[in-house]
Amino acid sequence: MMSDMTEDPVRAGIAVRAQILATEHWSLLATRSQTWAEVMGRITAQFTFASASLVVLALTLQVVGLNDSFRLLAVWLGLSVLVTGTLTALRVRNASQQDLMLVVGMNRLRAAYVEIDPGVKDHLVTGWTDDAAGIQRTYDMGVRRSGLSHFLASAFVFTGAVNVIIAAGLGAVLADTAGTGGTATALIGAAAALLYAGLVVFPAHRGYRRVRGRSRPDPNDDAAG
Repeated sequence: MMSDMTEDPVRAGIAVRAQILATEHWSLLATRSQTWAEVMGRITAQFTFASASLVVLALTLQVVGLNDSFRLLAVWLGLSVLVTGTLTALRVRNASQQDLMLVVGMNRLRAAYVEIDPGVKDHLVTGWTDDAAGIQRTYDMGVRRSGLSHFLASAFVFTGAVNVIIAAGLGAVLADTAGTGGTATALIGAAAALLYAGLVVFPAHRGYRRVRGRSRPDPNDDAAG
């Protein structure tokens, strides 16, 4: 077998190329796996911190009641949870951007596989082009889903939604501390939620969309430029 490949430089070149592509593919897969393992660990830690903060507030309320000391503790814990939650959401956004480019890279590698053996295309579940359709094919894994479904089910939207709720609660506590009435407190809490979503959640999502829009459909564009 080795002698046959030595005598046929074309076959040897194809074999070496396939090996290089497979090595790079495994490298991207490992990076993707490690990235999301780290992100899920951070999300778990953040939600553990948020849950512990709620337990502390509940126990404190039972001991001291709804007084100024409780409100001060609620504000500081709310700020702490919101800050760490925002940092976690930004990490999830960055990981989502990285995941998108890893998918683009693996699709390009599959395109090289198809170039080596065109018949393999019929056996691929994931995409082999790095345009929008190819990326969607990889994420769908054979199950067609809408873009809205992907967006709403994403880890970034999940963490962002939790942060919006925390922002609403923090705004309401601050309003109550300032002595506003029940209706005004609710309105200020809702305004805080909308303000946080407008200043943090939606701009971060637009950053992800910009990265997706910059992924070139042809990996040879770099050489052409």
